[in-house]
Amino acid sequence: MRRMKTLMTLLGVAAVLAFTRLPARADSAQDNYTAYCAKCHGAGGRGDGPSAGSLATKPQDYTDCAAMQKISDDTMFKVIKGGGASVGLPGDMPSWSDGLSDPEIHDLVAYLRTFCKKK
Repeated sequence: MRRMKTLMTLLGVAAVLAFTRLPARADSAQDNYTAYCAKCHGAGGRGDGPSAGSLATKPQDYTDCAAMQKISDDTMFKVIKGGGASVGLPGDMPSWSDGLSDPEIHDLVAYLRTFCKKK
């Protein structure tokens, strides 16, 4: 009986630790965009978010189809994961590798491509 109580206590503690250490994940690329990107890139992806004016470099306008066609998905992935400096761009764009998993970043890249079509 004592072993059972100890085992149950350990399992309970492990469960609490697991849930408190897991970061909150958004359910969709749109949610991630809102959480991580819209502050600078704007709700509509035009590079006009509330923090854009405080940056040395204007954030990318995702609705500019001509400009977006020149940027590969791989480059966008690298910029989101490692920040602008990771691909030789200004360091205003932060790294989101601590906040987003690789699959979430891939989904986010696909979502960013939809802004060009919304114009």
